[in-house]
Amino acid sequence: MDPLIFENGTLMVLDQTRLPAEVSYIEIHNHTHMAEAIRNLSIRGAPAIGAGAAYGIALGAKMIKEPDMAAFLEELDGVIKAITATRPTAQNLFRAAARMRQCAEQVGSPVLAKEALISEAKRIHREQYDQDMAISLHGLDVIPAGAAVLTHCNTGSLATAGYGTALGAIKLAHRHGKAVRVLATETRPLLQGARLTALELGEAGIPFELIADSAAGHYMARGKISLVITGADRIALNGDTANKIGTYTLAVLAGVHGLPFYIAAPLTTFDPAAATGNNIVIEERNTDEITFFNGVPSAPPNTPALNPAFDITPARLITAFITEQGLLRPGEICRIITRSA
Repeated sequence: MDPLIFENGTLMVLDQTRLPAEVSYIEIHNHTHMAEAIRNLSIRGAPAIGAGAAYGIALGAKMIKEPDMAAFLEELDGVIKAITATRPTAQNLFRAAARMRQCAEQVGSPVLAKEALISEAKRIHREQYDQDMAISLHGLDVIPAGAAVLTHCNTGSLATAGYGTALGAIKLAHRHGKAVRVLATETRPLLQGARLTALELGEAGIPFELIADSAAGHYMARGKISLVITGADRIALNGDTANKIGTYTLAVLAGVHGLPFYIAAPLTTFDPAAATGNNIVIEERNTDEITFFNGVPSAPPNTPALNPAFDITPARLITAFITEQGLLRPGEICRIITRSA
């Protein structure tokens, strides 16, 4: 189940809102289609959003009729703005958009720019797999044989359009015979853990149990968890990390119980413009996601609700970041990221 398939000038996006009940793809022909797919979570996970956004920008550029390069770039900026307005917390989205804009600037005509943008989107997509494999190899070193690993949300192939980050490391540990077992949180309110992570773990043949988000402390207190590995949507220079809502709670619980807490993410998820977590915009989503379940009301009519998609885990609660360049401690981020940004 590839989340992104680009063939014959058309992008096919796996509709993850329909998983696991139905495997279906959406045809994406322009940036408007892609913006909607990102916004409604048909494609999700920061790395996959970045790759999908790159394709969306390239397809949007194909629709521009301006023969003049300056006018072309002006319209391209409109395409990019529409794409980046979809998910404000996902750093990979903005990294990919900036890279696509830079690519267009480096050629001399709109015709060449359109060709270059398609090639660049494909390159971003290919690079994600390589980054994921490097992250997974480094993650292998922190997962002991026989470990019970707790993970949150979905960080596998569906989330990255590659091999996976946190879940990639777990899959690789399984392939290397480490006899790992996974506790996967259901991940309220949209059940990415129950719908997507459980699906990927089952397909990989990895032993796992699905638990309610609120059951994590129970199993930590009983010694049933060895370590926690999650992904990230944006990481500040001081190590404060935005990830799926509920991650902060897991980090606090891990700290109380003396468990290692790792974040697995590519360097593109680090934000050189964010000094701390206070500089990260947290996306607020439609409250229907928590007052309805599968279209059926789960709360009384007109119930006031709040629905942040992410929370901030302070750097002091994070053992290390697992990146394609190896493990980074929170205090090492500035040196690495400012150099590579």
